[in-house]
Amino acid sequence: MSTPPDPLRLCVYATVAALAWLAGPLAVVFFAGLGLAGYLRARRLGLRRSSCLLRDVRLVIGYLLVILLAGLVGAGRQVGGWL
Repeated sequence: MSTPPDPLRLCVYATVAALAWLAGPLAVVFFAGLGLAGYLRARRLGLRRSSCLLRDVRLVIGYLLVILLAGLVGAGRQVGGWL
């Protein structure tokens, strides 16, 4: 059985989006969601070690989830003025 491909580029995209927060929190939500979906799929297929700096796929998933939630809060503040 071969190792599933590591979706490292999706983690990179989420990091770039987080650093570019001024471009808008919806970009953060999009890229973090994309990365999260990729890593969740890769984990289900058996990936346990990532090329991402965090190495452990569970840590990468947690990192992307935190970025996604921060983006949602930022988008909520920007759009509706809540939170």
